[in-house]
Amino acid sequence: MKDVLVTGGDGVLGSYCSFGTRVGRGELDVTDCSAVLKMFADRKPKVVVHCAALTDLSYCEKNPDKAYLVNAVGAYHIALGARSVGTKLIYISTSDVFDGTKQEPYVPEDTPNPTTVYGHSKYLSELAVQGVLDDYIIMRISWMFGGGRERDNKFVGKLLRQGAVPEIRATTDKKASPAWGKDIAGAIEKLIEENGHGIYHIGGGSATKYEMAQELVSVAGWGTKVAPAVSSEFPSPYVIGENESMPLSPFVRPWREALREYIETEWKIDGRK
Repeated sequence: MKDVLVTGGDGVLGSYCSFGTRVGRGELDVTDCSAVLKMFADRKPKVVVHCAALTDLSYCEKNPDKAYLVNAVGAYHIALGARSVGTKLIYISTSDVFDGTKQEPYVPEDTPNPTTVYGHSKYLSELAVQGVLDDYIIMRISWMFGGGRERDNKFVGKLLRQGAVPEIRATTDKKASPAWGKDIAGAIEKLIEENGHGIYHIGGGSATKYEMAQELVSVAGWGTKVAPAVSSEFPSPYVIGENESMPLSPFVRPWREALREYIETEWKIDGRK
């Protein structure tokens, strides 16, 4: 694993990759093709895990040029670099490449049809990877949680920071497949060891934000009421479908088990004590 290079090493997922060498935004600008090619020529990694991306859906919707440059063009540069020295590429993608209209969980064989700028930029990235390389893994994830107190600025982190308030409103009309970043990093390591190939869906089973909030309150031991809400109550510059869930992956734990351990170990909150 020492010959693995991880881009976006200063991000949430990258921080869980305890293997190989991590490079952050300050060390590598993925939009600079010359810099990317030079890095591959100098380091000659056997595997590159490409985590670097713009993942804030609202930001991407408001800044499409930046989203396509970093996500799609950046991934193309990484693929070119990997091809130049015979490196295997593991590309971290998203279930946002789907339109969310399917009733059942999405499987790798389903045809993408993104509805957001973020989803489009990630699907273009997938096409770039597949067009440039033969040796690749595309790993689709959704609703990743993790990062602890310092890095977690998403749904779980926001709820934990506000503490035991009287009531939380959380949506019931959208579902995806949460997974802990630590588990996803473990899945990456397993797939490298197994020399996997192709498209993988890595999720901890289906959940709504309402169900996640209920579980969080239970783990924390709070008396907070979790009230059901719908997405229209929370104005957003983007619209996603009702279902971005994927089947439970054998590479990660069910989301409830992982969320409990995450809260107890990284936030030091345990309602059983």
